[in-house]
Amino acid sequence: MTASGLQADLSALIAVENDFDAVNKAYLERGWTDGLPIVPPTAARVEEMLAYCDVPWNTVVAKVAPRFGEATPVRIAANAVMAGCRPEYFPVVMHALQAMAENEFNLYAIQATTHLCAPLVIVNGPIARQLNINAGTNAFGSGAQANAAMGRAIRLALVNIGGGLPGLGDMATFGAPSKYSYLVAENEAETPWDPLHVERGFAGSTSTVTVIGCECPRNVNDHESVGAKGLLKMIAGTMISTGSNDTFYAATPLVVFAPEHARTVAGDGLSKADVRQILFEQARLPLDRFSPEIIEGRLRKAMRDRCGLNDDTTDVPMVRRPEDIMIAVIGGPGKHSAYFPPFSTTLAITRPLLRASGEIADSIEAFRQH
Repeated sequence: MTASGLQADLSALIAVENDFDAVNKAYLERGWTDGLPIVPPTAARVEEMLAYCDVPWNTVVAKVAPRFGEATPVRIAANAVMAGCRPEYFPVVMHALQAMAENEFNLYAIQATTHLCAPLVIVNGPIARQLNINAGTNAFGSGAQANAAMGRAIRLALVNIGGGLPGLGDMATFGAPSKYSYLVAENEAETPWDPLHVERGFAGSTSTVTVIGCECPRNVNDHESVGAKGLLKMIAGTMISTGSNDTFYAATPLVVFAPEHARTVAGDGLSKADVRQILFEQARLPLDRFSPEIIEGRLRKAMRDRCGLNDDTTDVPMVRRPEDIMIAVIGGPGKHSAYFPPFSTTLAITRPLLRASGEIADSIEAFRQH
């Protein structure tokens, strides 16, 4: 399809003066941005982005809540252009949106809630290295085009396709910086364990995206613990909170170890399963730390079977089951870990990057050649 054909295929075109400031003013007035300047999504730029698309451009690849807008490659590509993406980023953006549209992820609730959560994307496999997605120092911060642009493209699509407009579709009381961009890669070169996507059933050579509905990270600063016992006690203490949603609902909280902490824990012979079990046992709060209304409401009525609540000495686990805790290794040098409290009633989704034929694409070059 040529650029002119692409224009003819679009259901509506907005006539705007061919001027960067004029385009940005028009988009800002219509609520089509995140408040920052955008790259004008001209037909030529959108077509260039779609060079890495392997399905017909008008195919509905996902329905994005809360509006359940139809996400087609053309619409996704327009948002990717606006965000400053390179064309080779397109497959990650599209597959992340498809993962978020799966029922178990519960995107409607994540988008429309008053909670301050946002979808986090973790990229694994060869594509993370090929696209230079930051998995090391300052991975959750600024400075990496791939992280920033792809995360922003997903956010713009959630707004423009899904209708997640602040105060309309997005009712977050506070919001969070993660609602601008929230995408990283796992530091597979530094993990002493199987990486996240391998744990979740994929080959190490498979490129995947994992989406998690969660808050911003809570840092665990521990420069003193010399072994797994002390370090995991510190992490469990950070997980303890009367206000965390996973105390009351099924969810998949995330624990991220920086490489130094991961080596400390693995050096004591602990597997990820061991870590989960220890955190499950230690991340508990006495029942009397909760308000009387919460105790008699959510805890006693909704969670009697889960926690066995029957007196004021019962400790309440922060997580329903050990296996619900997700573990990844991300970050650079420094004795830190982080806990990402989840949103409620959401489960993490891992999706491989597939070509239309169903064959796994091991390289971004496969998209160009398909």
